[in-house]
Amino acid sequence: MRRKTSLTALARHELEHAMTGTSGRSAATVLGGHDRMLRQTVIGMRAGESLDVGESPGEASVHVLSGRVVLHSGGRKSFGWVGDLLVIPAAAHSLEAVENSAILLTVAKSMPSRPDLVPAESIHELAESTVGEE
Repeated sequence: MRRKTSLTALARHELEHAMTGTSGRSAATVLGGHDRMLRQTVIGMRAGESLDVGESPGEASVHVLSGRVVLHSGGRKSFGWVGDLLVIPAAAHSLEAVENSAILLTVAKSMPSRPDLVPAESIHELAESTVGEE
């Protein structure tokens, strides 16, 4: 795994691919993947293209690296310019490139329920309740 990545260079690269590709989009995973809890992806989008994502598998955000985008969700629009961070709602949504744009999409998947794990607070309470019982 690389310890340092130039998001500026990667954004430029993905946008160049998006401009020449048939879909008008191009993406590269920077960190994580489908099998990881955290995933960060740089996506280049040609003006007028959109990503119809649906619902997010966890908490997510879009950091606009270049261009302008619009996040659509529930009849509302959130506009993003270079440097803006848009929080993606936990509802059906889509992202549209108003200009040729590059974004950093960050998704932190919800942790699956694990009945075999005890919350840290419970361990702390248990430790406090047993102090001095010996």
